[in-house]
Amino acid sequence: MSTERESMEFDVVIVGGGPAGLAAACRLMQLDSGLSVVVVEKGSEIGAHILSGNVFEPIGLNELFPDWQQMGAPVNTAVTDDDVHYLTSASKSVRVPNLFVPRPMHNKGNYIISLGRLCQWLGEQAEALGVNVFPGFAASEVLYDDSGRVIGVATSDMGVSKAGEHKSSFQRGYALTAKYTIFAEGCRGNLGEELIRRFELRANADPQHYGIGIKETWEIDPAMHAKGLVVHTTGWPLDNHTEGGGFLYHAANNQVFLGLIVALNYSNPHLSPFEEFQRWKQHPKIRQYLEGGKRIAYGARAVNKGGLQSLPKLVFPGGMLVGCDAGFLNGVKIKGAHTAIKTGMLAAESVHQALATGAGAAELSDYEDSVKASWVYKELHRGRNFGPALHKLGMFWGAAFTFIDQNIFFGCLPFTWHNRTADHESLVKASEAPKIEYPRPDGVISFDRLSSVFLSSTNHEEDQPSHLTLKDANVPIGYNLPNFDEPAQRYCPAGVYEVVEEGGGKKFQISAQNCVHCKTCDIKDPTQNIVWTVPEGGGGPNYSGM
Repeated sequence: MSTERESMEFDVVIVGGGPAGLAAACRLMQLDSGLSVVVVEKGSEIGAHILSGNVFEPIGLNELFPDWQQMGAPVNTAVTDDDVHYLTSASKSVRVPNLFVPRPMHNKGNYIISLGRLCQWLGEQAEALGVNVFPGFAASEVLYDDSGRVIGVATSDMGVSKAGEHKSSFQRGYALTAKYTIFAEGCRGNLGEELIRRFELRANADPQHYGIGIKETWEIDPAMHAKGLVVHTTGWPLDNHTEGGGFLYHAANNQVFLGLIVALNYSNPHLSPFEEFQRWKQHPKIRQYLEGGKRIAYGARAVNKGGLQSLPKLVFPGGMLVGCDAGFLNGVKIKGAHTAIKTGMLAAESVHQALATGAGAAELSDYEDSVKASWVYKELHRGRNFGPALHKLGMFWGAAFTFIDQNIFFGCLPFTWHNRTADHESLVKASEAPKIEYPRPDGVISFDRLSSVFLSSTNHEEDQPSHLTLKDANVPIGYNLPNFDEPAQRYCPAGVYEVVEEGGGKKFQISAQNCVHCKTCDIKDPTQNIVWTVPEGGGGPNYSGM
């Protein structure tokens, strides 16, 4: 059997079937139905790896499909009320008057949706417009020509054993080449990170900053359901120096979407975001909605939170970054789907212009110019001090500053703050940090990791090379354990990493089959020793409506 890759040639290759990639695909075909466009998506189907809160602002969708309501987009549950609560302790809270809630956090005109279902719908629109949509194909390698220009991607080989041998099911990956390649992998895309390093796209930007978002979907007692109600919390169980907050959104059909976001610049290596989420659900303000309900879905995903100051250069020879692959999430709004759609559209318009004129410029700088002239950039500029303020001032005074900045000065204060410390550099030694005693899960409101991962329908072919590798196998036990009590045991929301006893000593064990592709390990490991790469296409979580 030949092991040469088969090659397929397109006008445009788009990596990632999320809102940015699908918006780019749709926009390209709206502009020129004769183009050959392919979207490659590592999930088993469009939407399988999509996880988001999600309160959705429809501005980008309005521009992409002005008649989306008549077209049947799954955007139906309008926000009716906004509640923000400051949780002062494990049992007490104070409701923040709407007058003191930062303006961008008001959600009038927005919708509570499943972003996964919206992406499925966008995938259907893309296919109807003539886009080739390839789910189950993981782009594992960027392809370059002799001059260093990006000319496409290769998908991962299938049917390779753990030992690296070709099984009877072996199938060589495909080379997908194009005049331009749009990278829309979502937060911390591994190919996007390679491109950022190779082309030094972050030379004039702050480090990207991240949070880990852990989410569940519940069916609750109809008597406790208030369709359209948006609830946000700040405060407990996180301390004033640990950024984060909770959300609970009342969707349709007596369902609620709830979760906790913890910034990954936290300093205490004993902290477990998963356990903090389980504690948070026990607060009376949250538990009241869950009593008598049933948990039906679970997932986790890293989110960008660096904002404007962390945006890399967006273009390089042969391609561009869009959506969360670049970091366009608006932190003060806690929203990124609308900016993902818009940046995908702007990239498509730039590529179309280059193809239509035959100019063939290697680097499409007009995309970057169009982003800077758009409402996306204006939004991020107005909210640019939100993240740095929380980092500098703590949650309480940072929130007070944000109110002044957004409600009185409308984001126009004459300075820009920065946070130039990468998230993985923020941990203090375990011996210097207070230990945190987490209660055992009750199996009613709070749960363990493994039963949670089961609800994510995560599956990887067991006999394949691990997609989680170590640069130095000695670091976890030799360095991380004595210094930080090996924090991977706690920051991973899927129980992938364990320190186990073996032969009278300690061993670092990786259960890659459990991985929900959240990317937290790739971000938070203190020495950046863990490398996340794509597994075989189709592996990972299979979210339904997350």
